[in-house]
Amino acid sequence: MQTKYWVVPDFDNIFKPSDAPVKKLKESLDRMGLDFVDIYMVHGHIHPQSIKTVAKGMAECVEQGLAKAIAVANYSTDDMIKFAEELEKYNVPLCANQVEYHPLRRYPETSGLLAACKERGIVMQSYSSLAQGRLTGKYTKDNPPPKSHRFSSIPMEEVEPMLEVLRSIGEKHGVPISAVSLNYNMSKGVCPVVGVRHEKMAEENSKAYGWRLTEDEIREIEKHSFEGNKTSLWQQN
Repeated sequence: MQTKYWVVPDFDNIFKPSDAPVKKLKESLDRMGLDFVDIYMVHGHIHPQSIKTVAKGMAECVEQGLAKAIAVANYSTDDMIKFAEELEKYNVPLCANQVEYHPLRRYPETSGLLAACKERGIVMQSYSSLAQGRLTGKYTKDNPPPKSHRFSSIPMEEVEPMLEVLRSIGEKHGVPISAVSLNYNMSKGVCPVVGVRHEKMAEENSKAYGWRLTEDEIREIEKHSFEGNKTSLWQQN
């Protein structure tokens, strides 16, 4: 079980900065009817507290047995390292950094974040691993995704060359486009997080397991990949 520490400025985060992570986790555990979570994750580096203060509060969650491990999301390389160093003062390792990563947003790799994670034994998780449906074959230039699908909002006419490559690779391996997309992340050493709304999606996504893309296939995908964007507040990574 993994849950996140919601970091937007509010009474607890501003006036009880070091106590807020514990307080909010206890509230979450009460709502879920659990005694602890496996991973408690800082939702993003937009918290009003300093990294030092948040790390202290998150480490306290481990010390109280409320969480087994601590992670962050949307942290840049420098901030991730700072957070890990603060946690180390309490003998708590940083287990993961969750960022948006896929062939349409390779910035966490090109920026050096992925290499930094591997060097320090930190798992890089990817959210929006299928680019909100853009890497499944569901959408085309004539059937674009809803405007509410804001992550990696690259025009579909620019994405379609990538989809053709993914489709070709999928046909060779006997798997759907979504499985190729997820396998790309896995082949890079990234743990993809993906939403599932019905049984068919689960079946298609599960076909990413049991095989790996070849180096040639990865290079072919990356001929049509995108570095993607970042923002100063949310997607710093």
